[in-house]
Amino acid sequence: MATRSAAPAAGAADEPAARDPRRWPILAVIAVAQLMVVLDLTVMNLALPSAQRALDFSAADRQWVVTAYALSFGSLLLFCGRLADLVGRKATFLTGLVGFAAASAAGGAAADFSMLVAARACQGVFGALLAPSALSLLATTFRDPKERARAFGVYGAVAAAGGGLGLLLGGALTSYLSWRWCMYVNLVFAAVAITGGVLLVGRQERTPGGRLDVPGVAAVSGGMLCLVYGLSNAASHGWRTPSTWGFLVAGAALLGVFAGWQGRSAHPLLPPRIVLDRVRAGAYLTILISGAATFGVFLFLVYYMQVSLGFSAVRSGLAMLPMVLLSGTSAALGNTRLMPRFGPRPMVVAGMLLSAAGMVWLTRIGADSGYASALLGPLMVIGAGMGLIFGMAAASGTFGVAPRDAGVASASINTGQQLGGSIGTALLNSVAASATTGYLADHLHGRPTPQVLQLAAIHGYTTVFWWCAGIFAVGAVVCGTLLPRGPLARPKETLVRAPSPEAASARQ
Repeated sequence: MATRSAAPAAGAADEPAARDPRRWPILAVIAVAQLMVVLDLTVMNLALPSAQRALDFSAADRQWVVTAYALSFGSLLLFCGRLADLVGRKATFLTGLVGFAAASAAGGAAADFSMLVAARACQGVFGALLAPSALSLLATTFRDPKERARAFGVYGAVAAAGGGLGLLLGGALTSYLSWRWCMYVNLVFAAVAITGGVLLVGRQERTPGGRLDVPGVAAVSGGMLCLVYGLSNAASHGWRTPSTWGFLVAGAALLGVFAGWQGRSAHPLLPPRIVLDRVRAGAYLTILISGAATFGVFLFLVYYMQVSLGFSAVRSGLAMLPMVLLSGTSAALGNTRLMPRFGPRPMVVAGMLLSAAGMVWLTRIGADSGYASALLGPLMVIGAGMGLIFGMAAASGTFGVAPRDAGVASASINTGQQLGGSIGTALLNSVAASATTGYLADHLHGRPTPQVLQLAAIHGYTTVFWWCAGIFAVGAVVCGTLLPRGPLARPKETLVRAPSPEAASARQ
């Protein structure tokens, strides 16, 4: 056991890793890669109508362009996160980038619906490999607490703003070029990130003596696949169909088996020490809850702007820009100013309450609302709140983990976000449909007029915003209670000793 007198030597041994002269260019590479993954969650949303017309597939099939990505991405995240620890983060990072670019090129050149869906599924596979690799590279590159806060502030800004940027970019590309460029644009991001990754990212340690937990991979991947598929069915076919509740029950059972197995496995896929830590558990729960509520902004607000207010795709994207800017700014400031001084709890509570307040403000929209009077203020408030939430989660979700666990800890953040988004998709779509149907039942006298249909749709949107406000408010209470108060102490893992010969031989 190391004595106190060994601490300075340990810190000195770690100093080269903490002060890698390439660390800031590496951050830029990671940010580009993460932006590509986050953009792809929303960039196709505005391109779907054009793709549907070009490839001639039905409205019922349209959901599979989104669902195929979500299924493969969500089900493989934990497996790919552990794979990054075992194989080496640089190798999985570059493999994810190359594969994502190839799948994007195939999707852009799709000649029919099946080719597009297959390409989206492959994007999800390589995205699941890329996302945890990028975040774990960030966690292991920046060891100095102050620099780490700045780095995670940048990463949080990208994570918080990427969805809105995806809507802006998707609208512009679809309007001025073609829906296919919503896929081809990934080649530009990938080329930059691949070049930077090859030239800048050094050799990464692998987990010495680690083995892949095959039963754990099968249980968690199958469980996540069933949950995401069941929730996707709920969004399109309702909660009572066997294809919904049957898969949800199967998914919950498989995840229960997975949780029980992790306590017994000699080489667990998700070591209990990661999720039983109060800070990290709070971060994962935070990202899950906020992911469910954030869906209301990115989908229903776009519907409102385009269908009710008649905004074009480009104008809808530009309308989201203030939220994007505030998200990035608050994530960066929160991680560099608030987190070191107050800790994660105030950031989460403030972010959740700000987002809830913005959602309540959005419930005042109407058929003739103006952008400046009804949308600009709420979007800025929500953007500030989301930035605080995502900035905190990215930093706290990997806080204190040993380098051998960085990949799977990073994957847990992405898993929470993906699962939260799937829950939000199913729940809020059902809420909107029920509210719209109820409004028509109460106000319809004879054949529905366009005005009544429009008011019914807006009633559905505002009901969703109330639900989102409630989700954020519950998140403020639950996550604020779970997270510890006060600033976080510097984790012991940042003062690592010099690598052993066995660990050094495991470098790639």
